[in-house]
Amino acid sequence: MATSPNPTKQYPSTQFVESCGAILFNLSTAPKTVCLIHYHPKNEWLLAKGRRNCGESRHEAAIREVREETGYKARLHPVRMHTRAPPLDERGHVPDEPREYADLTEPFMVTMRELGGDGVKIIWWYVAALDEGVVPESGGSGGEEEFTAEFFPLEEAVERLSFRNDRDVLQRAISLVD
Repeated sequence: MATSPNPTKQYPSTQFVESCGAILFNLSTAPKTVCLIHYHPKNEWLLAKGRRNCGESRHEAAIREVREETGYKARLHPVRMHTRAPPLDERGHVPDEPREYADLTEPFMVTMRELGGDGVKIIWWYVAALDEGVVPESGGSGGEEEFTAEFFPLEEAVERLSFRNDRDVLQRAISLVD
């Protein structure tokens, strides 16, 4: 029996966890701002994300996690981006190569985080915007108490994030909404 010519790792369900997050933008102001969460126990500035529940879609998990951690209602925001996914109306063979599409609400990035030899965390990232009529000044309601949500100008938000990987995710999201 042949093996794949490509490096491959496989994980049973006991060794992986799926998380979903969304970069929450306020697109109704000039300049645009983005929401970060301050995690009080560790004094860290983070992007909203969390584990996907059984039976929940990835995009539903991303929006739920934004709501839980920031207190703000949001929706996925369509962006123009490249992806290797074939079009919805795929007909015949479509080469496995990046193509540009408009108005996508697909994940724009995935993070693979090793869990200290005990598996992997897979984080699917989306672009989101505040729901119509929601303004940051109204404050998020119902966010988890160990977090405080705050909107920042884009460049300031990049600098404020505690971790380099989060900065990379945010910079990619900014490039898609600019």
